[in-house]
This record gives sequence, C-alpha cells and structure tokens, in this order.
Amino acid sequence: MYDARIPFNAVNCDSFGPMIVAIGQYGPGMKPRSYHEVRVPLLKKEREHTNNLMKGHRDDWVKYGCSIMLDRWTNKKRRTLLNFLVICPKGTMFVESIDASSYSKVAEKMFQLIEKFVERIEEANVVQIVTDSAAANVLAGKFLEAKFAHLYWTPCAAHCLDLMLEDIFKIPSLKRTFERAIVVHGFIYNAQLC
Repeated sequence: MYDARIPFNAVNCDSFGPMIVAIGQYGPGMKPRSYHEVRVPLLKKEREHTNNLMKGHRDDWVKYGCSIMLDRWTNKKRRTLLNFLVICPKGTMFVESIDASSYSKVAEKMFQLIEKFVERIEEANVVQIVTDSAAANVLAGKFLEAKFAHLYWTPCAAHCLDLMLEDIFKIPSLKRTFERAIVVHGFIYNAQLC
C-alpha cells in the first residue's frame, strides 16, 4: 500500500476481506496478474459485470421514471467537477463525472450539458433534474422545463439547508452562541476523555 500509494481506506472496501481470504486459500505459488491483464481483459470483465448489475436500474428507469442529480464539488486543484447520478426505486447509480470548470457558471452551457444527459438516459424516463441552486443551474432548469414539458427542475434540499445554516450563523448573536456551544461541548468532551 505504501509503495503503490494505495489509499489506506482501501482496507474498508467490502471486497478487501474476501480478496485476502481468496489469496490465502490459493496458497503458496500464486502469481500476480500482469499489468496487461489488469488493464485490459480484467477491466473489461469488471465493466461487463457492473453493467449487468445496473441492468435492473435501467429497467426501473423505463418502468417508474427516474431523477437525474448533479452533485457539484471542487477538488484540491480548484476544478469544478459534476457527478451525474440517476436515482430510481432500485437506488442511486453513479454514471459519470465531468470537469465543468470552464462553464459551470454559464446557464446555456449547463443546459446543453444536462440536455445531452437527459437524452442519454432517454427523455421519456426522466421525471426531474436535481441540482444545487446556483444561478446558472436555476436558469438551466427553466430552459429544461421549457424544452421537456413533463420534466421538473428541483433545487437540492441539502444544498438549500446548507445555505440557510450559513446565513443563520452570520447573524452575530447566533454566531456567538454557536461558538460558545462549541467551546463548552469541546471542554465537556475533553473532560470525558481524561
């Protein structure tokens, strides 16, 4: 892990324990996979396996409809990344991540990006689009609702709550109360540790 810079949280993956058990059961003499095997045929096999797992999700899209969610975040290099997720009764499926640094604040570009994604999932399957409430996304949502009569744009509830809490704690009296609560809580927590 140290040599290959594999993240330490890899040991928390559901597949880590069974992998160790399988290696142990194989016993001495097990040869590691080659770079080519891992990069080409095994990756292709894993992709096919993942696509098969997701077939039930795609069936639900047609049967019940689905929501497309855009999760915007900024990485350590200050790039704006958009994760596209599709939500249906079977659960949430990650589909793609896109670097939208150059156009995430341009409503027309966001509309075009989401429009292509709606067409990719198939227009008839999509019921709503969920994004944060950035100005470009609000306007893109209006464009989407105008183009697709059956589709709704919805602001992300978690993002709205986050914005409200940020605003609440800008109020001086609430900010002081919150800061005192943190200090008292921290003192009590540290006292319990001693």
